[in-house]
Amino acid sequence: MSSVPASNVATFANGCFWGTEHIFMQHFGKKGLLKSNVGYVGGDMNKYPNPSYEQVCSGRTGYAEASQFEFDPNQVSYAELVEFFYRTHDPTQLNAQGPDRGSQYRSAIFAHTDEQESTAKEVTKQVQEKHFSAKGSRIVTTIEQLPVSAL
Repeated sequence: MSSVPASNVATFANGCFWGTEHIFMQHFGKKGLLKSNVGYVGGDMNKYPNPSYEQVCSGRTGYAEASQFEFDPNQVSYAELVEFFYRTHDPTQLNAQGPDRGSQYRSAIFAHTDEQESTAKEVTKQVQEKHFSAKGSRIVTTIEQLPVSAL
């Protein structure tokens, strides 16, 4: 993916990466998503440069299951992808999604540029106000920056 501009890659963690990849490709597969990839991201790369599934599930690596998408910004915006991300899971669950428990299932947005980070924060604020504040719930999604080739 190194030849793809960072602004054309989106990386999300919100539970099982296979489910996330499937939902995004089903919804945006013909509307701007060009390619997808799944893997682990956001962990201790010095101690675990290539973590196994068992290591990630131990909760000691800091990695999350994530899906990464190459997209055409002329067909779908990063903001649209972030907003859809929030519709695909419960962003108020800490370190869990449904029956899946552990930090590897946390809700996180991994921005690849300052612009993506800013957009993710703004969309998160809007979603919080529109869907969760009145219910007394709080989005626990973290927003972090990663290099474009993180997965």
